[in-house]
Amino acid sequence: MAEEKGKTKFLATANGASLEEVNGTVEVPKNAGFWRTLWAFSGPGALVAVGYMDPGNWITSIVGGAQYRYLLLSVVVISGVIAMIMQYMAAKLGVVTRLDLAQAIRAHTNKPVGYALWIMTELAIMATDIAEVIGGAIALQLLFGIPLTVGVMLTILDVFLLLFLTKLGFRKIEAIVVTLIFGILVIFLYLVALSKPNIAAMMAGLIPHAQILHHAQLTLALGIIGATVMPHNLYLHSSIAQTRAYDPTDKEEVKKVVRFTTWDSNIQLIGATVVNSLLLILGAALFFGHGDQLQAFGDLYHALSDNSIAKGIASPVLSTLFAVALLASGQNATITGTLTGQIIMEGFIHLHVPLWARRLITRIIAVIPVLIAAIVWGGTEGALDNLLVYSQVFLSVALPFTMIPLTWFTASKKHMGADFVNPIWVSVVAWTASIGLTVLNIQLIVNIVKELVNKIS
Repeated sequence: MAEEKGKTKFLATANGASLEEVNGTVEVPKNAGFWRTLWAFSGPGALVAVGYMDPGNWITSIVGGAQYRYLLLSVVVISGVIAMIMQYMAAKLGVVTRLDLAQAIRAHTNKPVGYALWIMTELAIMATDIAEVIGGAIALQLLFGIPLTVGVMLTILDVFLLLFLTKLGFRKIEAIVVTLIFGILVIFLYLVALSKPNIAAMMAGLIPHAQILHHAQLTLALGIIGATVMPHNLYLHSSIAQTRAYDPTDKEEVKKVVRFTTWDSNIQLIGATVVNSLLLILGAALFFGHGDQLQAFGDLYHALSDNSIAKGIASPVLSTLFAVALLASGQNATITGTLTGQIIMEGFIHLHVPLWARRLITRIIAVIPVLIAAIVWGGTEGALDNLLVYSQVFLSVALPFTMIPLTWFTASKKHMGADFVNPIWVSVVAWTASIGLTVLNIQLIVNIVKELVNKIS
């Protein structure tokens, strides 16, 4: 009884519905079969999966394969499993409590802490947006020869794309994102099939090896992990899991929603893990031995049409497919970044801003450092790739402030109720992952700072 009373109080602290304009707007069948019900719940997982295969993941995965062949494939898979657990908890928090993660944290902190966490998360979203701007600008240059500085400015126009999509309804947004993800998956399946990877070596790479702990390999492994679990995805999932219409007072119905939301999330995240694995396999099969030459998107683009590197399959068509996939990845991430910005602004500081204004402000702020880098370093792509890496480092700083509260909330009977609290094994894995990833990301930051100091000296 006390647990239910505490949970009711937790529910009552919400400042309105999360993403109120779409909350509970997607109808689901009441007595349909498994597949029809799963179809109705499919969509939010795709929006979340986008963050696990954005431009920030591309470089680490492909370069990981190019430098160490299939050694780091196990790291990609482990990262995917951790992502599934964290996203399961985020979605469950939203479905059960009807609060997104920002609202839940704000309900248990004072105003100054709420504002501090909002600023931290806002900066993390802007860091994510920088990766999208860079990926989009480089893709436009590779495909159409548009100068990087012009391409950076053109990325502002996706504000209007998002405004158009919001008029179509949330289900349409989900469908467009799924289509783009499927396109990326098909492109890389085709590229990997042409590259004819060593299947036996690939299978061996799925088993963690002690060699990963060597300094150079560990640094890149940390980069893969750090670019995978991103704080904004946890806020996003806790909110968009509430877009389905259901009765939150009906325990059995809530259980069904949690179950199918988890199915949706896991299926989509398996797809994202497959894409990241394909990126690493492509790097291993085509570019192993050329890792030092492939540190930027342009290097990868040109390598796919260079017979001295991509022997036997080099073709301008492959290069073009790579750039198209990069552009699709950046546009996908644009949609989810904007939604997350709205979620944390309303959840942490209770401020409602029109979506168009929110998107325009965020994108302009993200464009400024990219534009400065492009101008100062003469519009060279390498400078933008370096900025992309450093933007991912800030995401590592913000990660503990998201993962730890999420694990704490969902492991608490007071907040979740006895029926929905994490199983013990989930809590153990989540706490281990939260603490472990925090330590690993700190180590990543230390390594990057050391590299910068060495370059300066």
